[in-house]
Amino acid sequence: MSDPVVIVGTGLAGYNLAREFRKLDGETPLLLISADDGRSYSKPMLSTGFAKDKDADGLSMAEPGAMAEQLKAQVRTHTRISGIDPGHKRLWIGEEQVPYRDLVLALGAQTIQVPVQGDAADAIFPINDLEDYARFRAAAAGKRRVLILGAGLIGCEFANDMHLGGFEIDIVAPCEQVMPTLLHPAAAAAVQAGLQGLGVRFHLGPVLTRLERSADALQAHLSDGSVIVCDLVVSAIGLRPRIDLAAAAGLQVNRGVVVDRHLRTSHANIHALGDCAEVDGINLLYVMPLMACARALAQTLAGNPTVVSYGPMPITVKTPVCPLVVSPPPRAREGQWQVEGQGSDIKVLCRDADGQLLGYVLTGTAVMEKLALNRQLPPLLA
Repeated sequence: MSDPVVIVGTGLAGYNLAREFRKLDGETPLLLISADDGRSYSKPMLSTGFAKDKDADGLSMAEPGAMAEQLKAQVRTHTRISGIDPGHKRLWIGEEQVPYRDLVLALGAQTIQVPVQGDAADAIFPINDLEDYARFRAAAAGKRRVLILGAGLIGCEFANDMHLGGFEIDIVAPCEQVMPTLLHPAAAAAVQAGLQGLGVRFHLGPVLTRLERSADALQAHLSDGSVIVCDLVVSAIGLRPRIDLAAAAGLQVNRGVVVDRHLRTSHANIHALGDCAEVDGINLLYVMPLMACARALAQTLAGNPTVVSYGPMPITVKTPVCPLVVSPPPRAREGQWQVEGQGSDIKVLCRDADGQLLGYVLTGTAVMEKLALNRQLPPLLA
């Protein structure tokens, strides 16, 4: 029997690649290795669970056994790889060696966590996968006040979702506006105003320095001297691509695992995709580029080498109180931003000196223009 194609990771990247590969090749042995429980779910749904009143089981789409049957594959759960030996095309799980024909790293990204003083650090919850979500749901039962660290995309999505789930929300972040790396200030103001209209309280500027237990609540001490009383803390500070395994194997890494347009790493027969991968210098932690990579890499693994290309990649942010779609300009393209609209309905367009549309930010009713604008956008990776 030939050596298997091995995919490390069973998130959206790993399972979607396996599905696309099986459409083209039904015979090559396929092994998926997961550090978690291997259930199939859509990670973006983690920030819609409270509004839909769904627990972790409700967000799960398939158990690993069902996925193994569907994919005609072996799925190994709660399994950690201890090392990769690229020269001999094998990886190690403890003392067990597993040979591969091709190895794909779909490792995802891990939450950035900062040290916090005090006796309640265990009450800070990152929510980066289904098991994290299950732990937070259990801890949140009967609680009411949630402090969210981070005012980026994930922090704002959680704030909207948890408010709809009946929680009181405070957001703490060391920035001047929400989603500072993604939004023009005019659009950021519209989103923040929408969330504030729900009752979300923003504390922009300070950071959390100490978290202490006080009776049956928590006291969150901020760097500006203020104190917020809460029951739980959610960490949504940001994500960092998982590169340690690749780096230890001698693969080239930068922000992510460095891959070319064929999603090949610096070593033959090892590929990477999804949140852990830096594709031709671009690391995008979103679903659309991941799906494009899964389709292209499946073709390559099936014997038809295919380069990945990215068309426009608009990002839909799940803040229903103020709908939001963003399409950042391609790297190294300079443009001027122009703001139209007012209140919650903002359209911000970025154009170059020749008038070519490079990107946009749309909020409120302006999001209805996204399809027409998408047709004018240049590809991110032609």
